[in-house]
Amino acid sequence: MLITMPAFPDLEIRHLAALVAVAEEGSFARAAGALGFTQSAVSQQIASLERAVGLPVLDRPKGPRPAELTPAGRLLLDHARDVLDRIEAVSAELDQMRRGVTGRLVIGTFQSVSAEILPPVVGRMRAEVPQVDIGLFETDDQTALVERVLSDELDLAFTVDATDERLSCQVLGHDPFVVLVAADDPIGAVAAPADISDHPLIGQPSSNVCQRLIDQRLDSAGIRADYVFRSLDNGAVQGMVRSGMGRAIMPLLAIDPDDPGIRVLPLDPPLASRTIQLTRRAGRSLPPAADRFATIAEQVSADRLRPEPAVAI
Repeated sequence: MLITMPAFPDLEIRHLAALVAVAEEGSFARAAGALGFTQSAVSQQIASLERAVGLPVLDRPKGPRPAELTPAGRLLLDHARDVLDRIEAVSAELDQMRRGVTGRLVIGTFQSVSAEILPPVVGRMRAEVPQVDIGLFETDDQTALVERVLSDELDLAFTVDATDERLSCQVLGHDPFVVLVAADDPIGAVAAPADISDHPLIGQPSSNVCQRLIDQRLDSAGIRADYVFRSLDNGAVQGMVRSGMGRAIMPLLAIDPDDPGIRVLPLDPPLASRTIQLTRRAGRSLPPAADRFATIAEQVSADRLRPEPAVAI
């Protein structure tokens, strides 16, 4: 798009405000009172306006008669009012944005966060700043989330253990890994590495970021993982454990601990927790509503995540 210089480069908003004030108040003295200026300042603004447009805009009769608009002044007055109204509207909208009560956010999320953390965050945002429009994009493919953040398709995204230097990551908390077993599994109250190694396991696809973390931690601990079923759906993994098909290692946030068909056991010694983050592109300015979202996400996460990571084996 071709951008051209305005026809009146010396024209300023205060010149238009002075014209409108004189037209509505009928004199330079009353216009000065309405604007909070001196009469000479208003006179200077009108003079500057006339120089900018190259035509007189007011006739200044002597005596008590009010100032009168010239033909150019009448033409300019309607446009001046329209410009000032638009500036006032923009000012109000920017003030709302500045206070974080309006705007649009697009948030990236993944399955367990969508189920446990995001609903109360969105609920509070809708209650506190209902004019902020929130869009959501969910995927368990963290690479896709990061790519969308970097391409500015997402303003913020929940991530796990992201370390890309192009990102700015706010740690929300730590989510420990636990062992899921069927309710009638003969295992004791605490799972040991021997209870996992070479035992049938239920897991997620190896491409899943959380599953990669689990497998890396198991491998570092010398635990051999024997997966007999994999699913991207957390509920399906838990269902297979419930059926007795195998045990599973899952992050605590991803399970339903109230399921009577399973038991949730700590692993001793524990695997290092996963770190839940709220991520944005480094160096990108976001609307203030994004900071409000981040604050609420941090407060909600404090009730659902651990402040410190589990000690790794």
